[in-house]
Amino acid sequence: MTEPLVDIMIEDQRWDEVALPALAERAARAVLAARGLAAEAFEISLLGCDDARIAALNADFRDKPRPTNVLSWPSEERAAEDEGGEPEPPEPFAPGIPEGLGDIAIAYETCAREAAEAGKPMADHVTHLIVHGVLHLLGFDHIREGDAELMEKIEVEVLAGMGIVNPYEE
Repeated sequence: MTEPLVDIMIEDQRWDEVALPALAERAARAVLAARGLAAEAFEISLLGCDDARIAALNADFRDKPRPTNVLSWPSEERAAEDEGGEPEPPEPFAPGIPEGLGDIAIAYETCAREAAEAGKPMADHVTHLIVHGVLHLLGFDHIREGDAELMEKIEVEVLAGMGIVNPYEE
């Protein structure tokens, strides 16, 4: 049996409604495959929480004391120096010992509200946010316009490969 790529902790049992562990595993594996990275060489930690917990994390780490949909903490800085450039890919630690890429937290209420407002299936929206979070762990960002364009392009491609429509189109 293949070892899971995503080590998950669920604090809010409502995540069981969307089978978060399976969604996270599928999304994370799709991102790594799209980037040419072997899933067995890496691991990701994911926290399935509620708005109160993610608001506290957002306050602690970003000085923004409010809920958000997803937060990411890469294990190391990999961002590209040049705007719109590719980040440095992570290196596997050693054979049989997965390299930690970082941590992701995702909030149930915010995700459910956003999915309902957009008229999208919750599973598709959550998958998109996990793809987004994993790309952050790989050094992608959306602060500069060129970086945002590259990240969005990769998200759309990965999601299309999973049968999920472009989340940026109305």
